Amino acid sequence: MKYQKVHKPVDEREKLRKFRELDDAFAQALRQLEDPDSDFDIPTGPPVRSLAALEKDDVEAKQKERQQELDIAFKQRFEALLSAYGLTHYDLAELTETLLSYGLWRQDEVPGNQQP
Repeated sequence: MKYQKVHKPVDEREKLRKFRELDDAFAQALRQLEDPDSDFDIPTGPPVRSLAALEKDDVEAKQKERQQELDIAFKQRFEALLSAYGLTHYDLAELTETLLSYGLWRQDEVPGNQQP
């Protein structure tokens, strides 16, 4: 047989006293919230962000990921071209410097789009 605790009936005066204490504490908390000079620290969660901001972040993250994929693909193609022509990075830098120094290629010009 289980033991059942017998609850003592709470006196009505005691109930009223507890209610008043709770009511006073609640009123004090409200006053602190309304006081602009109060240093009452209210625990809050992370800031709420709008759906538009979340979607914007998602689009930016996808663009960044896509750009990283393009960068990797470019580097792979670039290395493959250097390898196919038997060039090193140093050889390419030397060729570029030579073309620039003789005026055969301007720095702001895209190769293959030279004007006659």
